[in-house]
Amino acid sequence: MKKITLGLLLLFLLAVFSCPLSAKISLPGIFTDNMVLQQRAEAPIWGKASPGKKVTLQTSWDQRLYQVVAAKDSTWRVEVKTPDAGGPYEITISDGKKLTLRNVLIGEVWICSGQSNMEMPLAGWGKVLNYEQEIAAANYPQIRLLYVERATAVQPKEEMETRGGWQACSPATVAEFSSVAYFFGRELNKNLNIPIGLINTSWGGTIAEAWTSGKSLEQMPDFATAVQTLAEPATEKEAKNPNRPTVLYNAMIKPIIPYAIQGAIWYQGEANAGRAYQYRELFPLMIRDWRKQWKTDFPFYFVQLANYMERKTEPQESNWAELREAQLQTLSLEKTGMAVTIDIGEAKDIHPKNKQEVGRRLALAALAQTYGKAIPYSGPIYEAYRIEGNRIRIQFKQTSGALQAKGGSELQGFAIAGPDHQFHWAKATIDGDEVLVSHPDVEYPLAVRYAWGDNPLCNLYNAAGLPASPFRTDDWRNADDK
Repeated sequence: MKKITLGLLLLFLLAVFSCPLSAKISLPGIFTDNMVLQQRAEAPIWGKASPGKKVTLQTSWDQRLYQVVAAKDSTWRVEVKTPDAGGPYEITISDGKKLTLRNVLIGEVWICSGQSNMEMPLAGWGKVLNYEQEIAAANYPQIRLLYVERATAVQPKEEMETRGGWQACSPATVAEFSSVAYFFGRELNKNLNIPIGLINTSWGGTIAEAWTSGKSLEQMPDFATAVQTLAEPATEKEAKNPNRPTVLYNAMIKPIIPYAIQGAIWYQGEANAGRAYQYRELFPLMIRDWRKQWKTDFPFYFVQLANYMERKTEPQESNWAELREAQLQTLSLEKTGMAVTIDIGEAKDIHPKNKQEVGRRLALAALAQTYGKAIPYSGPIYEAYRIEGNRIRIQFKQTSGALQAKGGSELQGFAIAGPDHQFHWAKATIDGDEVLVSHPDVEYPLAVRYAWGDNPLCNLYNAAGLPASPFRTDDWRNADDK
């Protein structure tokens, strides 16, 4: 009898000490002190608790109480109604034991993604223009920074690693953050005077298909097989390789969804330049994929590739020019905008230092198209052409009232070709919102190209001082096009 009683006592004690006295709620790494929630939204907040446990959440801006029961898989989710921009506030979450998120701001949240030119920090390996002065002046407590650590996954993940959670922007926190994202956010904060949340999820040298979900990639024959056969890699080296279809989406985008955001900015394309023609389909697919996953057609603004590499003395084919063309064509997708950077690159550095202007031009697109500011936000964009005898007339939009050759010199960067497809540097003159292009050796012109090259010499701007996007009127394919 004593043995039975002792055995029951041991079982009772084991049960008591193996179960917590009160369940501990857990939150994904995207929910921390100092976070920014999207204003005027039904902002999802989610986490885990013991199955069947009641979870309560209270927001200090309206004292509203939300209640939900954790599902059998321990997950729970509520959508909180956020007010106009403001703060700081607190969010209290409890399943019997309280957890409080402090110093929470309500404002505008932006995803900042891409490869190394997005990842490039102010200091560290980046060292942007005047980086020491920029860092010293980075006292913007209304700007909050979230750095997503690099990771890959062959299956979609629910959690991600961050570098210390959300942090208020200061000289101590901004140095290793994305410089493009910071300068973009700084412009928004200065012009809107509201909190800005920036989520930096980027990885240098990576391809666009790595940032796209497998379900969407399967729609492209070029990637369908790779996605369907993607399995756990056999070696550690393979596991760390970010240049495989969908592995960065799985690890660095999926865990953010469905966090409420205003939009996304993107700087990528160098790694896909060898398959520039394919990017015409891949890039819009990726944008639409993200929108589908978030279930909202949010604004998406991107950077067109800057000028880079040796400047050619004669008109030539260029993979980088074709990639820029694919980016230009993506403007046909709704709620998109493009920052042209053909004038601020560096011939010998694929990571140009003037990230201030990149961020500013992205912000112009957002301020005009998302926030309704009546400002010029784009340089001249090719619209149409007409052949007039031995010359071609090019029509533009986004001229801001006038076209100009920067510096008051003659227009440079235009080339013209006839039936032989041989391009010659052309004489180009401004005629209102149009440009007339000709060459004495091209009697029957068929096509015009502008700034078509890796690192072209070009100087067409609009009255707002924004550069024209490279373009071509022809669709002649290279033998190397993919």
